[in-house]
Amino acid sequence: MGRGKLRIYLGAAPGVGKTYAMLAEAHRRVERGTDCVVGFVEHHGRPRTEVLLHGLETVPRRTVEYRGASFTEMDVDAVLARRPAVALVDELAHTNVPGSRNPKRWQDVAELLAAGIDVVSTVNIQHLESLGDVVEAITGVRQQETVPDEVVRRADQIELVDMSPEALRRRMAHGNVYTPDKVDAALSNYFRPGNLTALRELALLWTADRVDEYLRRYRGEHNIRSTWQARERIVVGLTGGPEGRTLIRRATRLAEKGAGGEVLAVYIARSDGLTAASPKELAVQRTLVEDLGGSFHHVVGDDIPTALLEFARGVNATQIVLGSSRRRTWQYVLGPGVGQTVARDSGPDLDVHIVTHGEVAKGRGLPVARGARLGRSRILGGWLVGVAGPVALALLLTHTDADLGLANDMLLFLALTVGAALLGGFLPALASAAAGSLLLNWFFTPPIHRITIADPLNIVAIAVFFGVAMAVASVVDLAARRTQQAARLRAESEVLSYLAGSVLRGETSLDALLERVRETFSMESVTLLERADGAEPWVQAAAVGPHPAARPEDADVDMPVGDHLALALSGRVLPAEDRRVLGAFAAQAAVVLDRQRLVGEAEEARKLAEGNKIRTSLLAAVSHDLRTPLAGIKASVSSLRSDDVEWSEEDRAELLEGIEAGADRLDHLVGNLLDMSRLQTGTVTPLIRAVDLDEVVPMALGGVPDGSAEADIPETLPMVEVDKGLLERAVANIVENAVKYSPDGVPVAVAASALGDRVELRVVDRGPGVPDDSKDGIFEPFQRFGDAPRGSGVGLGLAVARGFVEAMGGTLSAEDTPGGGLTMVLTLRAAGGGTAPPAALPAHAVT
Repeated sequence: MGRGKLRIYLGAAPGVGKTYAMLAEAHRRVERGTDCVVGFVEHHGRPRTEVLLHGLETVPRRTVEYRGASFTEMDVDAVLARRPAVALVDELAHTNVPGSRNPKRWQDVAELLAAGIDVVSTVNIQHLESLGDVVEAITGVRQQETVPDEVVRRADQIELVDMSPEALRRRMAHGNVYTPDKVDAALSNYFRPGNLTALRELALLWTADRVDEYLRRYRGEHNIRSTWQARERIVVGLTGGPEGRTLIRRATRLAEKGAGGEVLAVYIARSDGLTAASPKELAVQRTLVEDLGGSFHHVVGDDIPTALLEFARGVNATQIVLGSSRRRTWQYVLGPGVGQTVARDSGPDLDVHIVTHGEVAKGRGLPVARGARLGRSRILGGWLVGVAGPVALALLLTHTDADLGLANDMLLFLALTVGAALLGGFLPALASAAAGSLLLNWFFTPPIHRITIADPLNIVAIAVFFGVAMAVASVVDLAARRTQQAARLRAESEVLSYLAGSVLRGETSLDALLERVRETFSMESVTLLERADGAEPWVQAAAVGPHPAARPEDADVDMPVGDHLALALSGRVLPAEDRRVLGAFAAQAAVVLDRQRLVGEAEEARKLAEGNKIRTSLLAAVSHDLRTPLAGIKASVSSLRSDDVEWSEEDRAELLEGIEAGADRLDHLVGNLLDMSRLQTGTVTPLIRAVDLDEVVPMALGGVPDGSAEADIPETLPMVEVDKGLLERAVANIVENAVKYSPDGVPVAVAASALGDRVELRVVDRGPGVPDDSKDGIFEPFQRFGDAPRGSGVGLGLAVARGFVEAMGGTLSAEDTPGGGLTMVLTLRAAGGGTAPPAALPAHAVT
């Protein structure tokens, strides 16, 4: 059984006709004989949509009871049992009523697709999860129901349902979307022309990206290399020279002439790391192209024209923008240049623009000599072997009686050429081959001591010698350079592996990282400089070593990191190939700096949050917990002062006793609250001591009606390390909240148990419960969840309780009660980390 196919009608805004289009398609499929049913479609009272439901088989919905009300949702089991060929499921982003089979409707659709049923669904662009912040910024409305983008992207077909803002507003004014009493408010708020235009653009761009993704996949699957000019994509070839800014701006103007144009700037670096490009200039050009809405790409390739064309065809580009060559006239002897080669090989599907600029024919600078990487001693040794070696060998052979023959003499000179190539590279080997040829001619080929050669065979022999010497020298030099490159790359990989490991380990020591840079590149000092903008002076963020540079210009090497950071190294000038690894260090230094600051800000935020938590708890307790005893005292005093009633001595004593109890409770609360207020300033900490829960819980239950709560506290529980007063108030608030939501006649259960070095106190009610996504919200101040009766509090009890518990080092969380309801779990530290001893006394004390 194959997987079903998903077709989605994507709406640019509510009311554009997604459901209407879906139902119209269903009628067309039914007419063709397709087994099509309605799994769930909501017509929202729109007459034309309701008419289209007629004639389509509808699977009965499932009724779900939630908080005393009945709701209907799609019956997934019924649709699976019916097994139609196609099911219509409206509103893909819909959140199902708690108690349904799945939390979200797109999960219901996933089950239908897995069962081999094709699904046709609808969704609006504002419900895509990635666009939530954008839509909120545009409309001022946060979408609560969303669907992951990947769910929509995986659809086999996506059809955009679009309508101009004016036409949609006319449709609304005619009453085709909302009832007349809601039209004016909708038109003046969410459905303003600007909002609708922005949503429409979002939908078009998102759909265009989806189409572009499909096109790339299709071209890759069918190995299509030619360009399909669906829209203008302009590739800008950068050399790292100053003309790059001109090319980027020119390409941007070309892209703006056509709708949807895109600019991709690409810099191609050689694989050996050699480059004459300025890192600062490349950083500036990267920023420029990104500011203009394009993208920057770094590509490695030894053959620049081929790499550029491969990149352009890979991104389905339509145009390439290059600058006129900076080479001087004589340099054209070396080849036609990149621009001419790209224009020649681009073919009919790519247009190549050659743009003039102020750097034309001013020269490009010389590349770094290969021998510069070998060191002075090796180069000197190579020249010594290549020039002095043949002379010494000729003198040795001519002053001995041994006649080795011309062939053996050539092999000895060839050995010197190979040695020169191994030591100093190609140029000393070239000099050795030339010197060896002349010396062989002068000393060993008749006529001796003359440049001329009598025997033509000797001419061929010397020519072959020179050619073989050059070939062998080239191969040896290439092998030596590749060996050196391999060693260098291995060293670079070790350094980059260290950097990657530091990222994974979360190391945040900036000084240690800079010290590693100093050791890796043998520098005297390394400094990380930063500034807020280009006009302000540089400020030292971190430095290691003596005499750190105050500005990038003062350093021997500087590596920019964006516009506001730079890594400055003092000690020596680095070769070009070292800058690649240095760039990785610089990027990591910027990351570490940001991480350090984020950690500091997070710590400050944590301290502020703790202070705010205590202030919130203080305010909550003052406004919430003091109200009840004050009300009792006020009522008793008012009764005693009343002249209308003659109180007996017993009644008067009872009222005075109530006043005294209320005053004691107020005194106890105020003392605790004063301690909490001192916690905010750090002048006092909670009075943590070992306390038995069976001493605290009965006192906390004193504020609830008799029989509304039952405590089950084992005598064998270990003591807990808490502040007794704070714990009492926390438990009292939790129990009072549970009693408020518990059904009549069903007491709240308060039970405790030991778990290792922790003690859990559970307050269990059988009320309506709380959905998973709202469990954290019930601990926020002033939250009254669900249908709490008026006058039952202002929603601060649980916020106060969590604040007190966390101040004592405990935790308070909410869980579902098996069989329905909510369980509050209060976890505390056991005194001494011990567990309960074996029980010798009664197991329970029930209150």
